[in-house]
Amino acid sequence: MTTSAGGKGSLDGKVAIITGAARGQGAAAAAQFVREGARVVVTDVLDGPGDAVVRVLGERAEYRRLDVSDEQAWAKVVAEVEASHGGIDVLVNNAAITGSAPLDEMPLDTFDQIYRVNQRGVLLGMRAVAGPMRRAGSGSIVNVASAAVFRALPGLIGYTATKFAVQGMTKVAAAEFAPDNIRVNVIHPGLINTPMREDIPAEENARRPKVPLGRLGEPHEVAQLAAFLASEASSYITGGDFVVDGGFAL
Repeated sequence: MTTSAGGKGSLDGKVAIITGAARGQGAAAAAQFVREGARVVVTDVLDGPGDAVVRVLGERAEYRRLDVSDEQAWAKVVAEVEASHGGIDVLVNNAAITGSAPLDEMPLDTFDQIYRVNQRGVLLGMRAVAGPMRRAGSGSIVNVASAAVFRALPGLIGYTATKFAVQGMTKVAAAEFAPDNIRVNVIHPGLINTPMREDIPAEENARRPKVPLGRLGEPHEVAQLAAFLASEASSYITGGDFVVDGGFAL
């Protein structure tokens, strides 16, 4: 467990919403944030796994169902969290789905669903927390994109398109929210050992370039960076791209 000087966690007293936190990278972020002293709202559409994560994390975590593509669902969750905890300090837009098919074979309904979760969901999340963060006088938004932004991955046209969009939206949001002392940064994970990799056919995974560090990344390695960007240790950082990929994009 990494803590700041004096024995307190770097996120002590902060309230954080993390999307897609019922498993994998999101669950690792929730665990890291709790260790660092935050009160964490675990959100997902996977109710059983979400409840299980909260049981493990204890009293500083709670689960709320959230379809990130639904604007009204965002409004409800944000209003409830602000009412219960007095504000929202951090949002981690982690929820994402993938879908593997060549460009000319990608079903349009699959592409549209990837867009709704990966891109629309990030936009709605940033819009939903802007008001509470402005009222609080500060905030940190951490968006999760992908190293696919820097290195083409055949078969992932929908996923890659939305992750490029997340990178671009992060830059615009950082510029727009800076006067309100709301920081917005984006993390680009590479090949991370999470359940999402199971959604990509084995033959596609086999074609991926080798990682220079010689292994997959682990979810906690991404979570530690998310916690840093959520903390006051990164107080002068906004609009930044942070790659966690073992050299994959080189």
